[in-house]
Amino acid sequence: MSRPLFFLLTLSLLATSLSLSSPSPPIPDRFTKSIPHSLRQNSLPQEYIELTHPLPSDRLIPSCSLQAFNHTFGDTIGRPPTSVSYSPPSDCPPPWSHVVLELRASSDGDQYDRIAAVWLAGAEILRTSTAEPNAEGVFWKVRNDVTRYAFLLQQSNLALTVMLENVITNDLTGVYDISLTLLYYKSNHVGVPPQHHKLNRKSGLLEENIAVDFVNKESQLGLESEKFRDSPLNRKSNSNSLCLYETPANLIIPISSGGDEGFWFRIESESGVESKGIQIPPNTCKAVLEIYVSFHGNDEFWYSNPPDSYIKMNNLTTGRAHGAYREVFVTIDGRFIGSVIPFPIIFTGGINPLFWEPVVAIGAFNLPSYDFDLTPFLGFLLDGKVHSIGLGVADSIPFWLVDANLHLWLDHDSSAVEAKTLYSRAPKLSIQRSSRFELLDGSFKIKAKRKSQFSGWVKSSAGNLTTHVLNQFNYKNFIRFDKNGTYKSVNQRVRTMSEVRVASETGSLISRSMVKRKSPLRMITSTISGSQTDAYLMVTNVTHSLREKLIFGDLSSSLRNSQDSRGWMEVKDHNVLSGSATTNQSFSSKGEFGCYSRSISATDGRLIIDNTTFSCASLI
Repeated sequence: MSRPLFFLLTLSLLATSLSLSSPSPPIPDRFTKSIPHSLRQNSLPQEYIELTHPLPSDRLIPSCSLQAFNHTFGDTIGRPPTSVSYSPPSDCPPPWSHVVLELRASSDGDQYDRIAAVWLAGAEILRTSTAEPNAEGVFWKVRNDVTRYAFLLQQSNLALTVMLENVITNDLTGVYDISLTLLYYKSNHVGVPPQHHKLNRKSGLLEENIAVDFVNKESQLGLESEKFRDSPLNRKSNSNSLCLYETPANLIIPISSGGDEGFWFRIESESGVESKGIQIPPNTCKAVLEIYVSFHGNDEFWYSNPPDSYIKMNNLTTGRAHGAYREVFVTIDGRFIGSVIPFPIIFTGGINPLFWEPVVAIGAFNLPSYDFDLTPFLGFLLDGKVHSIGLGVADSIPFWLVDANLHLWLDHDSSAVEAKTLYSRAPKLSIQRSSRFELLDGSFKIKAKRKSQFSGWVKSSAGNLTTHVLNQFNYKNFIRFDKNGTYKSVNQRVRTMSEVRVASETGSLISRSMVKRKSPLRMITSTISGSQTDAYLMVTNVTHSLREKLIFGDLSSSLRNSQDSRGWMEVKDHNVLSGSATTNQSFSSKGEFGCYSRSISATDGRLIIDNTTFSCASLI
């Protein structure tokens, strides 16, 4: 009998043995894992991981490192963030070819997942979230390429700030130990081969082995170190990059709050646009806005929220409503200049926390940022006046955490440049909504699309160059409730395309970059009464993926990251008392200078399969 069929039959028998009454419709929620020690298979601290692409610098030897931050986050809710003074190490001054921020974390006890961020002089350089610990303890690390923040990293006596709001009670005992290390690379010598993952089945821990026959491994990878270093496809590891950071910016201006409660803006409603006034240097020849965003509270699972009418007609007490459409947008002086449908990150306590041990959901440890090329708007930004950059979330309810960094490239051979906005077309959002429900059963559909185009020229010492920007997305979301509201399915598909072209004064194409993405999400939740008073059983399935193709000139790369999780849990209040879960994930990427793939299978908190290869032949 096939495993999926056996799994479905098992759940069917389990369901028929219990009452079909349910405490409430299966709206996704956050949970902690209160599973007794006797039911756990692991007895040692376990490493949690997120499947990502290796960084370009992983094959290089760092010239030096700096232990920049070390702090234990206990009962920090409502308190200011923690800051330390940062200065680059004196033994390897800039310039650097790469800089990597490495976060290491550990915790034990019971605790919810927590959102966290790292800022340097008020500019965010990492958005992350925590694993949910257990009595045995968990630990993990996050490596983020921060080369694009070189302007800040090379300065001394800046505030390095970390925000992680945690709550300690008699039941929530977990504290988070966080350390930050910066690795600086001055040489492009390829000194070590890529890390290979080996599963230690006795301890359940991952070991990272370094092969000794480096020459053979380098040949296997097909990497030419100098070409790999210089490739624009490797300038920024963030999957949302449009190759806009071929060289780091000369100036970075944070679009953020005062910092007493973290530097992020807190968006509470669709009308809550937060803004900051900025004045840019007159010799700015290129501008890119980088946005960090995460969603929480009643909007943590925004993609599964029913409309307000469904909640009101059924007299439900949940605040998770207002429909399933969210769009993060940017304005300049109230004028729309771009938007994005955010990737639906699932934190480690979300939907079913048993899914996310020891492999977390896509993006949970290293949340993506989103880039907007503002160069076409320099025509009015360079007028010497203060302009307001606004950030908002369409249709949002409490709450979202949003901030941004404005990256500026300056013409050092000129005190001022000329610029003009030629074309600006941002039609209103095209959206269709439909709802059909009777009592707790029904269906809800949303279709939306938007296409925006901007162009403008900048005349600098590099010549008269015109930048054309095209952004478009297609959004579809379908939610269905059945079986008196105890069965819920969510099917969401998002397709996006972004393109930036730079042309000379004669119309010749100087550069072109384009990225296409697909991010489908399917979720099924079903609830029935549990074996204990006030407990209930929840059956959950989540299929999540990100597919991406990037073209930069004659170069191209592709990425595919797919995750399938299935299982059940018995829940009382927000505590998972027991359950079983399996997560299968495959990650593959292919570019001009090499291939990488990794596939895993985890069952009931243990990694069963973990295979890594650098062979292009293995990729589909």
